[in-house]
Amino acid sequence: MTIYFYGADEVPYGCFSNFSAHEVVLDGLLWPTSEHYYQAQKFLGTRQAELIRRAGTPLRAAELGRDSSKPLRRDWERVKDDVMRRAVGAKFRAHDDIREILLATGDEEIVEDTSTDHYWGRGRTGTGRNMLGRILMRTRSQLRG
Repeated sequence: MTIYFYGADEVPYGCFSNFSAHEVVLDGLLWPTSEHYYQAQKFLGTRQAELIRRAGTPLRAAELGRDSSKPLRRDWERVKDDVMRRAVGAKFRAHDDIREILLATGDEEIVEDTSTDHYWGRGRTGTGRNMLGRILMRTRSQLRG
């Protein structure tokens, strides 16, 4: 059985969303959500990164992170998967309740069910890369070990 998730308010798998209200501590700072962390890393060391960290909602953090008028760090395409791995790993290590939900998925495939993102999710055609789902499954394996 494949486990599909998308919205942070979905029970029980909404916690798999980067918009879920689970704080993470990374790089010596408290981040309201893994989305805040991920988006801010696009602008590492700039004022924009701190604006994103302080954004009131993960949606606002995502909007600020997608601001095409701000230049992304040069290595972003190379490091973005690792940034996501760090954020997801920190989130599930920090919160016992959601770690148990992730571990309870056993060996099932986990898929971000979005039609708008062919990279992080399954995309409109269902053939997307599902990188967030893959990172969640990898995190699950690491937590078991």
